[in-house]
Amino acid sequence: MAARPSTAGIALRVVVPEVMDDPELDPVEHERALRALARVNRLSGTAGRIWREILRAARDDAPIRVMEVACGGGDVAVALAARARSSGLRLSLTATDRSERAVRSGRKRAERAGVAPDFVVGEAPDGLPQGPWDLVYASLFLHHLAEAEAQHFLTVLGRIARRVVVDDLRRTSMGLALATVAGHVLTRSPVVRVDGPRSVRAAFAPEEVEAMARRAGLRSVRVRRSWPQRWTLTADGSGP
Repeated sequence: MAARPSTAGIALRVVVPEVMDDPELDPVEHERALRALARVNRLSGTAGRIWREILRAARDDAPIRVMEVACGGGDVAVALAARARSSGLRLSLTATDRSERAVRSGRKRAERAGVAPDFVVGEAPDGLPQGPWDLVYASLFLHHLAEAEAQHFLTVLGRIARRVVVDDLRRTSMGLALATVAGHVLTRSPVVRVDGPRSVRAAFAPEEVEAMARRAGLRSVRVRRSWPQRWTLTADGSGP
């Protein structure tokens, strides 16, 4: 009988450039990969976790200013905008990505859903709109960065936002197995089949990101584990 994948952590990060980050990637394959990531996010409950943090950060009936960093195809931003419309929350949402293709994809997705987040091209972290922001969040992005880059990223978010939320993968054997299976069950995208396992191997462990967030100057830092093999960092920044 084969051994069951362990939820224990994989000891060392291995960061390898992902196919998705290649500017020469075929546009058709890029779009297919974005659609696959949208399915993964939907099944992982990403928008729900971010939405709960937005509700906690909201102040009475005042509009809440939120920015997503590295939005990809915009599926999370569109889902949040739709929830805000249904609930009556006055949400001003900006979604950024360094890829013009991804931003165009997000705009099309939003148009189909009948919502209007502001999608803009912006390089994280130093090319981001400065706000001020009530909450800034990023999903499935931190693992792309070297440790020093990741700490700088968190420092910048803490400087421009009142509240910081980061959601990413856990570096575990179970997470690696899930990424491999999902790449074959949820999509035919060869990009996702390669990048999924690479992302898990490059991910930060919850205790690593918690320590990094504290070094970055974030306050009230909390890291919660969530299904499936994810963690969510929440913290206070120094923004207005």
